[in-house]
Amino acid sequence: MSRDLADEQPDGAADPLAAKAAAALLGGGERRIEQQHAKGKLTARERIGLLLDEGSFEEWDKFVEHRNSDFGMADQKIPGDGVVTGYGSINGRLVFVYSQDFTVFGGALSEAHAEKICKVMDQAMKVGAPVIGLNDSGGARIQEGVASLGGYAEIFQRNVLASGVVPQLSVIMGPCAGGAVYSPAITDFIFMVEDSSYMFVTGPDVVRTVTHEVVTPEELGGASIHSRKSGVADLAIANDVEALLLTRRFFDYLPPNNREQPPRWPTSDPASRTTPSLASLVPADPAKPYDIKEAIVKVADEGEFFELQPGYAQNIVIGFIRLQGATIGVVANQPMVLAGCLDIDSSKKGARFVRFCDAFNVPILTLVDVPGFMPAPPRSTAASSRTAPSCSTPTPNAPCPR
Repeated sequence: MSRDLADEQPDGAADPLAAKAAAALLGGGERRIEQQHAKGKLTARERIGLLLDEGSFEEWDKFVEHRNSDFGMADQKIPGDGVVTGYGSINGRLVFVYSQDFTVFGGALSEAHAEKICKVMDQAMKVGAPVIGLNDSGGARIQEGVASLGGYAEIFQRNVLASGVVPQLSVIMGPCAGGAVYSPAITDFIFMVEDSSYMFVTGPDVVRTVTHEVVTPEELGGASIHSRKSGVADLAIANDVEALLLTRRFFDYLPPNNREQPPRWPTSDPASRTTPSLASLVPADPAKPYDIKEAIVKVADEGEFFELQPGYAQNIVIGFIRLQGATIGVVANQPMVLAGCLDIDSSKKGARFVRFCDAFNVPILTLVDVPGFMPAPPRSTAASSRTAPSCSTPTPNAPCPR
């Protein structure tokens, strides 16, 4: 065990169980916690405390430790093994959560670490409740070799089994590299924290070795890249606190599972409300653009619109609103960008959102003002031809109200 961890472990002579519980709460030790705070990041337990309703968190497998004895790991065992798992509530609604602890082995995934995550996901599918993962991991724990990689395979299997059954949300709050990046990539929604979160399969050092290209972590897989260019992330958020508070707000739109209806919340906005300004929003001249988001906000209860992927494929707008307190998915062409023409990126963006709404019984409001598909150069024609049906197919196939 490293000196700083050994010095900080509580004396277990009097009460071994209490000592182990204290060690689990301490994670990687005070020094590593201070380093985490110095980077502007919260610890795994602090994140859960902000995300869930006060006093609602019930932790599972608090005393689990890794089983590896190679490379000196037998002397480096910390209760919890780098991930905090359990369930709680957000505004009174059940949710399962896991939060990786970067202060413990850099959040690296071991076999035991993976088993804790899989247990949470299995139970979420069993009872029909959403799963939220707070990711902060450097990847596989190399001391465990194939056993660690096998743990990723088990998590991926749960992601696939849970897809379309319970909503899955990933919040990237630190590095998410190597094998760690695949699980969030196949969840329903991804939020990233600016300047501290990264998603890439191989890091800048590997890229430099293989291609002789020098790139920074931000250029390779930062929040800006994934929220604006790749479309991997749904939102880029300023810091940990804002990300967790926004996640709480977003959670209120989500249904618990694919068998139940989305939540309905009390509203002071009457259904009989008139909005005369809608009549003049669309200009008489079809060549003049207008902002479709104005129409969405005017229609929504209390003017609240939770937009997703606002920086990516901006010629189409997606997100959630409420009508009479019920969750509604919105898909709208944006005349302010490319005159609202569809292209490859916007087609994929819209189609993926429609599929989520279809799977989870979310009614869809479609606002259409589109000249057609964006003309493409010859090299892109084939790709455009393949992508155009991907936008049109999910909508007529969706049995949810439209």
